[in-house]
Amino acid sequence: MKSFRDKRRDSRPPAKSGAQQARPHEGRGTARPDTRPHERPGAGTEERPEPKSVPRILARRDGALPAEQLPLILEVAPNADYALLDSGAGQKLEQYGPYRIVRPEGQAIWQKALPAREWDRADAVFTGDTDEEGIGRWRFPGTPLGETWPMKHDGIDYLGRFTSFRHVGVFPEQASHWDHMAGLIAAARRPVKVLNLFGYTGLASLVAARAGAEVTHVDASKKAIGWARENQEMAGLGNKPIRWIVEDAVKFAEREERRGSRYDIVLFDPPAYGRGPKGEVWQLFEDLPALTDLCRSILTPKPLAVVLTAYSIRASFFAIHALMRDTFAGMGGRVESGELIIREKSAGRALSTSLFSRWVA
Repeated sequence: MKSFRDKRRDSRPPAKSGAQQARPHEGRGTARPDTRPHERPGAGTEERPEPKSVPRILARRDGALPAEQLPLILEVAPNADYALLDSGAGQKLEQYGPYRIVRPEGQAIWQKALPAREWDRADAVFTGDTDEEGIGRWRFPGTPLGETWPMKHDGIDYLGRFTSFRHVGVFPEQASHWDHMAGLIAAARRPVKVLNLFGYTGLASLVAARAGAEVTHVDASKKAIGWARENQEMAGLGNKPIRWIVEDAVKFAEREERRGSRYDIVLFDPPAYGRGPKGEVWQLFEDLPALTDLCRSILTPKPLAVVLTAYSIRASFFAIHALMRDTFAGMGGRVESGELIIREKSAGRALSTSLFSRWVA
């Protein structure tokens, strides 16, 4: 779960400099919890941006475009671990394990279905600045809660977190991607290497490791990596092969290309805008084509999939769909693109959280 993830949904146009944008996930990007808000996971504190790497020379790939499937809507339904109880009037009411949480949700432009008394039963309410880069706070109507609380996803224990950017350390809508990835790993019946760029608090990495993969998890946020390590121990997966790397995702991928390191599955969930730990500036529309090309270049001869999720951007999924098809021309397989949604429990409405496009061999 990328620190930038919540930056995804930023509604403001990316600036030319400054912190990375948060993901549209809550309104998700490269960083996740605390960094998430408009900042690339792992974005650092340095004020002066470091010069960018030499621009990658891009040329259109030869070969037939992969087959396509779109629109594909991947849905997360309410379950015992997580449920979107209700939404409306710019808010959402969620159930995370034992706790009810109220957070801002800009896309919930309809009216609430549940009566006020149900919303008033919330254990935690995010208040204050609702901008992705803004700092807010949590209000606890009843018993004050600590920063973390135990949670589960499909039998994997991890820690939920109250962050100042309204994120809670997990993006439930990603469960569709996690399940798909675990199925690919199991079906491969061979050693599988997974690279998780902008990995945030690590649930995707834990799902991949539990399924039997060797995982490399990269996030520019030292805090997010620390949380991910905690989650690994919490999940009882300390013996699983996961490398935790604190580094700018683009620079890491460039180095892996030079080293000849290759992966069977690559996940990347970049922010709309942000900075890396050394001031590296990231602009999604400017830099995504080169990073997507890099992801292709570090695949093994028999790859399984590349999964891109985009939050907080003003674009149609057709844009990233066309980018993925062009990038993977000549590779065969299929590009599937659409939206990740969460199905509401109260009135059955669908809350869209992000766009995605994935190439599957």
